[in-house]
Amino acid sequence: MRVVIAEDSALLRDGLAQLLRMRDVEVAAAVGDAETLVASVAEHAPDVAVVDIRLPPTQTDEGVRAALRLRAEHPGTGVLLFSQYVETAHAARLLADPAGFGYLLKERVADIGEFVGALERIAAGGTALDPEVVAQLFGASRRTNALDTLTPREREVLALMAEGRTNHAIATAFTVSERAVEKHIANIFTKLDLPPSETGNRRVLAVLRYLENGRDG
Repeated sequence: MRVVIAEDSALLRDGLAQLLRMRDVEVAAAVGDAETLVASVAEHAPDVAVVDIRLPPTQTDEGVRAALRLRAEHPGTGVLLFSQYVETAHAARLLADPAGFGYLLKERVADIGEFVGALERIAAGGTALDPEVVAQLFGASRRTNALDTLTPREREVLALMAEGRTNHAIATAFTVSERAVEKHIANIFTKLDLPPSETGNRRVLAVLRYLENGRDG
């Protein structure tokens, strides 16, 4: 997996690059501003770009603006916003097509293994979203909703889907057949009113619904 990092703090930038290299992740470039980020992605075609939101020169939203540009110009590159802040003005636009996108808060990432796992999911076209980010972006509340109609096992399956687990991995976790997992997922889609669609990824939309409502509903 090849990544490009954009972080204005040299200490954090170099530290993250070193930690990723220790986990056999190729860091093609580690840069400190948005323009160099865009140029580096064009040059190296990474699997994922790790982008801080506040970058020079104004330290406001250059990072998220660069992320929007990367999504438009390099759709094959996943984007992970990695910041101390939740930016709502532009970030919601990135979730219009959530495949290959992530948004994590720095202080809530427990360890480097968790971070690398998020990068792997994004590189594979999945998502990695902090529930706090989703709650702020969508103004979520713990209201009664379709999630309340899920059975305990269906909620457990959805929770593992939110972790990026495959059907096979979920089946292994519960010691059941993949067919049983597929049935649970089909029930989840039905209860969340997510019909088949040529443009929507139902699995991603179900996970977003789960995260938006604070995991436990």
